[in-house]
Amino acid sequence: MKLPFSFKSSVLIPMMLGWLILLIIPGILFVFDISLFPLLSLDSTAAETLFWITSSGTIPYGVATILLVLLLSYRRLERSRFFSLFFTISLSMCTILGLSHYLKPLFNEARPNAVWLEQHYLLNTDNFYSLSKAERKEQMMAAVNQIEHADTEITLAPLVKQHWQHEVDFSFPSGHTLLAITLTMVTSYYLLLAGNIWIPSLLFFWSISMGFSRMLLGMHWSQDVLASTLLGGIIGLVSLFAIHKTFPFIWSLSTKLVSQRRKANQ
Repeated sequence: MKLPFSFKSSVLIPMMLGWLILLIIPGILFVFDISLFPLLSLDSTAAETLFWITSSGTIPYGVATILLVLLLSYRRLERSRFFSLFFTISLSMCTILGLSHYLKPLFNEARPNAVWLEQHYLLNTDNFYSLSKAERKEQMMAAVNQIEHADTEITLAPLVKQHWQHEVDFSFPSGHTLLAITLTMVTSYYLLLAGNIWIPSLLFFWSISMGFSRMLLGMHWSQDVLASTLLGGIIGLVSLFAIHKTFPFIWSLSTKLVSQRRKANQ
């Protein structure tokens, strides 16, 4: 059975090109200081569609997304490559969770929607981010419920209102973008290696949509998405390299244990 131990330029080159495109989009917005919030009508069908896209990276739906990707990959990869993919995804997801947990309080960056609420005298960000998460949710709920009575240009669809009330932590980095980029990079490597193109293509457009959804819904600034795209790609590549180096030993050990167990049961 072939083991997935050699990096191939025929796979890495399209991966790197895709990553570059994903970096260029928020990079242009950042360089030209273009803010996508509040350009979109947040009580529209488009806003609700973006909510469902962004929810695909939100717990528990994010876990379901990873499991779906693994299921689709399982049907298209050899057993050794699938387990290598599983270990790589596990390593990269643990890394982004830890990194996001550490960086958010370190940078203390307010979300665009919180800044907008402050500009309309519905929230005080200094006080808001000093509260516990439960207290922030209560205060955000109160602020969101006052929007329709304030002199503002924004009306929130119920799903978007629910999202604002749920996402009350700091802005930098974008955990949703980290998840989307890392999952796309890692999964695309193995599937492109196996000759599958359509799933990596879907994941690529999902990653683009995720970044846009985070910015258009007022959850992140362009620099958050740009930095998370950069970090997500690096984490994906480092995770691939780490498993590339360790998986031969893991696979060899596991096959020996299985073989010994079968002999013992005979």
